[in-house]
Amino acid sequence: MSSYAIISLGGKQYRVRAGERLLVDRLRAEEGATVEPRVLLVGGDGAPDLAPSSTVTARVVGHELGEKIRIGKYRRRTGYRKHTGHRSRLTRIEIESIGGKRAAKAAPKKAAAAAPEQPAETTLPEGYAAMTIPQISDATANWSREQVEAALEHERSGKARKGALAALESALEEKQ
Repeated sequence: MSSYAIISLGGKQYRVRAGERLLVDRLRAEEGATVEPRVLLVGGDGAPDLAPSSTVTARVVGHELGEKIRIGKYRRRTGYRKHTGHRSRLTRIEIESIGGKRAAKAAPKKAAAAAPEQPAETTLPEGYAAMTIPQISDATANWSREQVEAALEHERSGKARKGALAALESALEEKQ
């Protein structure tokens, strides 16, 4: 367990410790939800780690309004006076834990390592990378089951396009 971490939330950076509560800009998460902010640095146990593979887990405690900020404008001798103000929308989070390895980053490495070991039949269909989602759903009828599985694995390991995933999963069900 590390004693502190620097995280990035909403374009701002915060130094946090386990058990600490802090106010951040409003998050879209519901109260009680768990959030994993981007970790920039982990330190405290020896030298700081600038490329951390660990995660920080935070729980949303509640949504609040910040302190009222009042703005007054005045121009002398003209009678011009204007007053405005605002209250920032904030979210209070509690840092539950610092540490633990990222499982999501380890999985794509295993999938990428497993891809070259597969036989030539399971390679991606020709021209797959340039295909649009409608072209994929039309072409899956002519592909073998292994090609559909390879394309599905390719989509899951990279930027998962929702439409492509849905088309490939339905094609895989039809092949069974």
